[in-house]
Amino acid sequence: MKFADLHLHTHFSDGTFSPEELSLRAREAGLSTVALTDHDTLEGCPRMREACAKEGLEFVPGTELTADTAGQEVHVLGYWIDENSPALQSELARFQKVRHTRIEEMVARLNACGVPLRAETVFEIARCNSPGRPHLARALVEGGYANDFDHAFDRFLKKGRAAWVPKARMKAADAIRLIHDAGGAAVLAHPGLYRNDGIIPRLAAEGLDGVECWHTKHSGEASANYVRIATSLNLATTGGSDCHGMAKGQPLVGTVRIPTAHVEAIHARRPSRLPAAP
Repeated sequence: MKFADLHLHTHFSDGTFSPEELSLRAREAGLSTVALTDHDTLEGCPRMREACAKEGLEFVPGTELTADTAGQEVHVLGYWIDENSPALQSELARFQKVRHTRIEEMVARLNACGVPLRAETVFEIARCNSPGRPHLARALVEGGYANDFDHAFDRFLKKGRAAWVPKARMKAADAIRLIHDAGGAAVLAHPGLYRNDGIIPRLAAEGLDGVECWHTKHSGEASANYVRIATSLNLATTGGSDCHGMAKGQPLVGTVRIPTAHVEAIHARRPSRLPAAP
């Protein structure tokens, strides 16, 4: 049986692995299919595609969008999206600017707390178009203002802490539509983290294609629950490790894997008017 990990990040957002290192590790983990789902960017897809071809892996281009439904923050994964979609690229560029502004605002709050960090330092660490809180946490650790990654979040960056700034979101219905218009399939990421299963029927009514039932932070009981919910709503079931390289401790690539039959099922949900992926 062949297996896939459909939730992976590189240093083009808040991961630490390059596309080449991630692809190598995926092959070593025994995977046959991987998806790159960096936050608000497709920047790493060309290199990831080339690296996967070298390692003999099937590659699924994707991204992870931050959205809102009824006041609840949710993340929507887009798979097999057209990387040249003007509408998608325009929206991603807008959110990348928002991400830079958020970093600047969080640094300003840190400065007000007596932490003399510079936004430019964070951007130099990030070296990508989609900077986020993990990059700010690394800057705090490297600057000696936090003991480690978790301490940086606990002391400054979690919701309710001194440097917290809310993340900009698009409406979930708009995120789903954007993915569909780019030829992709839209999947709700890690539903167990939201503690609100009532949002899933709402998203299904808005065109959601699938649910990420298997995830690093889902227990076996939670995964079974989301399989039941997805099946009852006629949604595809997917899964992935949400690997961020070494950013969150140990490399998770391949620790959550799904049979490639699930990959075929979610691929079949893509808009039928568009050509099939190669």
